[in-house]
Amino acid sequence: MSAAAAVEPRDVSRAAALAAELEGAHPLEVLRTAVEREFPGTLALVSSFGAESATLLHMVARVDRRLPVIFIDTDKHFPQTLDYRDALVSRLKLTDVRIVKPEPNELAKEDPKGDLWRADPDACCTIRKVRPNERALKEFEAWISGRKRHHGGVRAHLPVVEHDGGRFKINPLVAWTPKEIKAYMKTYDLPAHPLVAQGFPSIGCWPCTSPTEGTDARAGRWAGSGKTECGIHRAAPPLRRQAF
Repeated sequence: MSAAAAVEPRDVSRAAALAAELEGAHPLEVLRTAVEREFPGTLALVSSFGAESATLLHMVARVDRRLPVIFIDTDKHFPQTLDYRDALVSRLKLTDVRIVKPEPNELAKEDPKGDLWRADPDACCTIRKVRPNERALKEFEAWISGRKRHHGGVRAHLPVVEHDGGRFKINPLVAWTPKEIKAYMKTYDLPAHPLVAQGFPSIGCWPCTSPTEGTDARAGRWAGSGKTECGIHRAAPPLRRQAF
């Protein structure tokens, strides 16, 4: 299903109905509903293997280790992120991890020196994240994201299920707080991303990620630029609790 395709009203209604049904449900129930009932064989998880990724990856492994997991390798990740990815994949025994990279011809044409992030971070994200993500998701009807309301900004009102204009998007951890995520990681003895201990509460590409202090988990992403999202997520409308 192409993201450029016309949005079907029934898809929007289906997403809203699922969001209402699953609001307040445990993330494992959300995942099982998506994997086993709603989107069997047409669902993937997109993971950055970042600061909070271990929790959702562990839950996915509990539901179905064979679920496709897409990692977008922008060629700008911290080495620690790549090592962490490999360690988690091995630990959780995930069997279908797909590493997706930018198209070499696009990089040669649009970012030949590899420093586009300095002048135009939006264009850099488009080449290195948005386009590879869209290509990787072409075969899927729905995808799972690790976004949470506590991230703030456009994420503050995320529904559990949404339709982004091209496909369904499932946000199992949307209502979880940092305290709940840490408790889950402690319960299952999940390793933290090594950069978390160095003051990185949110981890993306190295040129556009910095350590930060305070309550805004994503303050260190594109700090000082006004940019808050890479572009693979379209803004969702405010959550509306409806009766169906």
